[in-house]
Order: sequence, then C-alpha cells, then structure tokens
Amino acid sequence: MFFDYYYLVLVVPTLILSMWAQFKVKSTFNKYSKISCSRKITGSDAAALLLKAHNINNVKIEAVRGALTDHYDPSSKKVRLSDPVYGSTSIAAIGVAAHEAGHAIQHATRWSPLVMRSTLVPVANIGSRFGPILAIIGLFISGDPAYDSLSSMLFTIGILLFTGAVVFYLITLPVEFNASNRAIAILRANNVLNEKELNGVKSVLTAAALTYVASALTAIASLVRLILLSRRRR
Repeated sequence: MFFDYYYLVLVVPTLILSMWAQFKVKSTFNKYSKISCSRKITGSDAAALLLKAHNINNVKIEAVRGALTDHYDPSSKKVRLSDPVYGSTSIAAIGVAAHEAGHAIQHATRWSPLVMRSTLVPVANIGSRFGPILAIIGLFISGDPAYDSLSSMLFTIGILLFTGAVVFYLITLPVEFNASNRAIAILRANNVLNEKELNGVKSVLTAAALTYVASALTAIASLVRLILLSRRRR
C-alpha cells in the first residue's frame, strides 16, 4: 500500500491555513464594513482619489456583481469594485477599493514585479493545471523499466511547469503588499481617513494578504512533495 504522508505533513497544513485565511478575510471585511468613515466617501471615490493623486486619467472605475470580486483589469484599464465596495462608505470598502487602485498605479508606472507577474500568467496557468498531473503520471510509471525514459521526461516537464506556477505565486506577494502600502500611504497623505480608520484598513488588507501567503505556501509545499515522492519511489 502506498501512503502519501508527504501530502499529509506538507500540504494539508497549508490547506488548513488557506481555509483559515479565507475565514479571516471574510470576518474582518464584515467587521469593518459596518463602520462608516468619518468623511463619508465611497469606495469608488477612494479609488478615484488614488488615481488622481498619480495623474492617471485613462483608468475607469466600474461596479461588478458579487462580493469580494474586486480586481483591476490591466487589459481594459478598469478598476472593478464589487457591490459591497463600490458605493459603500465603510472603512472596509475604502481599503479594498484603494488596494485595487494601487494595482492600477503599479500598471501605469510599469512597476517591475507587476510586469514580471503579468508575463508569467500563461506559464502559471499551464503549470498549475498540467504540471502536477504530468509529474504524478511520471511517478506512477517509474516502476516499469520499459518506461524509465518516459517517466523521467514526464516528471521533469511536470516539475518545471509547476515551478513556473510557484514562482508566479511568490512574485504575487510583493505585488499585493505594495498595492496595499501604496493605498495606505495615499489615504494618509490626503487625510482621507484618520489614524484609527487607517488601522481598520490595515486590518482588512492584512487579512486579505494572508490568503496570498497561504496560496504561496501551498504551492511550495506541493512542489516539495512532488520532489520528495520522486526520491521515495526511486
């Protein structure tokens, strides 16, 4: 019987962390979505303020359906804000909107980590989908001498593809952290929020950042697991 204890020891803890991070971001957002900012500006107002602070006039701000579906679309140059964010005056809404505007600023200034991450998107999509599959197939046929060459080739290709996905997850971390830091700095510089309100924004964005950290750790753990499985089966 083959028991994959590497999955149990390496991957399962990161999956638990991911579930906790998702719970944390939702509960933190819900907490601060009930607290309105003193200046009564909306999420869309906050995003517009950040863009104006960097003289960015070619990015549109529009509403998108759903909750926590906020994102910046570089291809159409649009900051899309979800229903609980776009027209809300809550601290949570302002924090999320400002963060997405931070990505628009990164794009406008061609911030190098964002450019690198954008370049890796196709590699990450292919690597995360097919990398583990090819590696596992290679591992399962490795016991047959007739397929040694094919097994080695499939495993190597799979690992290389998945490594590209892992690199993407790692580069995502500074991109997300920087967008949050830009948001907080501009909100503070323009006196949009007081320090107590800014602390609330930090809590919301820190909780959101945990989801990216958890994803990166899961990807790293999965890569290490595949490599260790290869050595174990040999």
